[in-house]
Amino acid sequence: MTAISLRDVAFSYGDVPVVDGVSLDVADGEFLGLVGPNGSGKSTLLRLMLGLERPDRGEARLFDEPAHDFADGERIAYVAQDVTNAARDMPITVREVVRMGRYPRNLFGRFSDADHAAVDGALDRVDITSLADRRVGALSGGQRQRVFVARALAAESDLLALDEPTVALDAESRESFYDLLAELNGRGLTIVLVEHDIGVVTARASRIACLNRRLYFHGDSEDFAESDALAAAYGANQRVLDHSHGHHDADAQGSDSGSQASPDSEVQQ
Repeated sequence: MTAISLRDVAFSYGDVPVVDGVSLDVADGEFLGLVGPNGSGKSTLLRLMLGLERPDRGEARLFDEPAHDFADGERIAYVAQDVTNAARDMPITVREVVRMGRYPRNLFGRFSDADHAAVDGALDRVDITSLADRRVGALSGGQRQRVFVARALAAESDLLALDEPTVALDAESRESFYDLLAELNGRGLTIVLVEHDIGVVTARASRIACLNRRLYFHGDSEDFAESDALAAAYGANQRVLDHSHGHHDADAQGSDSGSQASPDSEVQQ
């Protein structure tokens, strides 16, 4: 089954083209990493996939329905780029945030035993049960990120979409977070991840889409490491070495505003 299908999708903000002629499918159970330079259209493409933006041209389908008309909101969990920073000012507890994941299933606001069990199970799966009564704003960045993944799990969604979720995390928290995503994907959850760290996402995702307004690569992660897609999409000779997962070593290209390296990666020009 196909979770997401894009056909010749294009989108502009005013007169500025952001996505141009992108076609790809995301299979049910797939872990897709979206990479590209800053300003390459990654976040916009993710929003088009989820029906949060409507394409100017082409078609975006979500579980075989037009994405912008998709009504089964409980099937989709979206962790936006700045959500963990915004959460610092939220005067509510971890459990209350995770309970929000059940709201699409409870139009009348009455929580059943199944709802409570889903919340408890989600807290447990991301190992934050001990934080359930803490205020979200008092947590570390890595802990807050787990809270929003737990909210997604409580929703019992079929698709988890994340937009650069590890930007504010240290190396240890980032590795732990990716371990969690790998476990969830192993249980069948479809994941689409926008990530700035090329080495890490290549090591973790099963498939890669490399974007800079148009699609330069879409395929298996191992093939991406051997391709010239980074050179084409980024624009200046670099090598990206992922030290935390040693087996990935790919020629890359990057502009000053493009390729970024985390403490786990080395960029050589």
